[in-house]
Amino acid sequence: MTTPRGALTILGRLVDASNGTFLATDEDATRWVYKPVAGEAPLWDFPDGTLGRREVAAYELSRHLGVDIVPPTVWCEGPLGEGSAQLFVDAAPTDLIDLLEPSDLNEQWMPILSAVTEDEKPVILAHRDDERLRRVALFDVIVNNADRKASHLLAAGDHVLGVDHGVCLNSDDKLRTVLWGWAGDPLTDDEHALVATAAALEAPVAPGLADEEWNAVATRAGRLLAQGTFPRPGGGWPAIPWPPL
Repeated sequence: MTTPRGALTILGRLVDASNGTFLATDEDATRWVYKPVAGEAPLWDFPDGTLGRREVAAYELSRHLGVDIVPPTVWCEGPLGEGSAQLFVDAAPTDLIDLLEPSDLNEQWMPILSAVTEDEKPVILAHRDDERLRRVALFDVIVNNADRKASHLLAAGDHVLGVDHGVCLNSDDKLRTVLWGWAGDPLTDDEHALVATAAALEAPVAPGLADEEWNAVATRAGRLLAQGTFPRPGGGWPAIPWPPL
């Protein structure tokens, strides 16, 4: 497994992040996105000091399921204390999700919602009917991702990677995503097998989270198996993150 070589050195702060997030380099000049516990802002619905642990857990679960969506992410001692370190991916957000004018919508796009801009122009949030995005959407259901924005999906060659998993794996249902295009679609045989692997999870794949949060992974996956389809948005919780892009 990829881990930082030697001590991390901070190169600068990533100012667009809501928590303390830093670009760092190790002794081999490999770059990492370092998120120290000390930089985490408290959230009312997640235990304090666990967001970095969730980043690591999402990576380990991605490996366990064989989907390889999350870049290598480890727990480390950094210059600002303990936290997560994720291998930096030099890639732009995918262009498979966008705000479109209604006239640009075609069969290649799956509309999610419609809105009106400040200058009264109608727009549609949509994503492509793409197998790579569909795999991410299924992974997000399993990890209960509460913040799947378009900017959290990176185009790495022919692969789509997902980052920023600090608010996932809560024991309460909190799925919030821009990838609702397959809501209600039946699971394929391969997807059924992937979900069955998650439903059979009997032990944590990474330390730092509560047992009930890991138990909820298997419970959610079992519910998804019984349902046999991608979930639909429910009530009581916003279905789409803000901002969506």
